[in-house]
Amino acid sequence: MSKDNTAAGIELLQAFNDAWNRHDIEALMGFMADDCAFHGVAGPELLGRSFIGRDAVREGFQLAWQTFPDAQWVDGDHFVVGDRGVSESTFRGTRADGARIEARMVDVFTFRDGKIAVKNAYRKDRPPVVAPAA
Repeated sequence: MSKDNTAAGIELLQAFNDAWNRHDIEALMGFMADDCAFHGVAGPELLGRSFIGRDAVREGFQLAWQTFPDAQWVDGDHFVVGDRGVSESTFRGTRADGARIEARMVDVFTFRDGKIAVKNAYRKDRPPVVAPAA
């Protein structure tokens, strides 16, 4: 993105967020550059767990839905400056063991040629939310 493409970058990030909420892997990969990278919120590396290249990024994105089948990213707010962008949202999802996560998060993006080259995810380390007793 360039400084002249701020509105286009925000539209791209909103459409990208919408694709996450639809769990639409094909749409997500359509936003990604050929030599893309995704750095997940957790993992053993300095940047969490890194997925490098289209096949690995696809795997990493799908892993989010495998871990949290009902995952949603809501209350999104996006901004773009030059070739960088940020999306802030609330992540909500339930793991297979029933633990529900609800926490604010940000994704930091690097753009190249109108595509996402890097998606670097950060999420608050909040304990699982306990469902109220029925």
